[in-house]
Amino acid sequence: MSRTLSLTDHLPDAEVRARFRACRDATERARWQVIWLKTLRRSTAHIAEVTGYTPLWVRSLIHRYNDGGPEAMRDRRHDHPGAPAMLTTAQQADLDAALASGTAPDGGLWSGPKVARWIEAATGREHVHDQRGWEWLVRLGFSAQTPRPHHDNADPAAQAAFKKQARRAG
Repeated sequence: MSRTLSLTDHLPDAEVRARFRACRDATERARWQVIWLKTLRRSTAHIAEVTGYTPLWVRSLIHRYNDGGPEAMRDRRHDHPGAPAMLTTAQQADLDAALASGTAPDGGLWSGPKVARWIEAATGREHVHDQRGWEWLVRLGFSAQTPRPHHDNADPAAQAAFKKQARRAG
């Protein structure tokens, strides 16, 4: 025999509905919808069907509301801004200037691994993955630009004749 899950009276039913209607964050809005539907005495199975959540998650949200009140319905992912950027603003400007010079320290073209080695030297980090170098190239607006390959035995006169003939045919 299952127990009926009920809500703790943290807020009046009208206030729960108002918070559901006024919420602009999609995650929080869906959570408030679960609580609002529960104030209407809907079953867990019905709420799960309406919201697209599993019955287990609906029960978890109701327990979270009962234990923590309205504050527990917030999307707490917004509280974690993420890790700080690998480069400071000044280091980004230095990297941008180094990239603008056109040649890498070894005299060749810049690549993801070369940028990663530059970041290691600039920040004192022990290791920066090559992929991070590529990501900084893209972030600073650089793209892979390599010339099209050509065959060593190509005949420029035959190619020009082919292009001329192709223009007439089209």
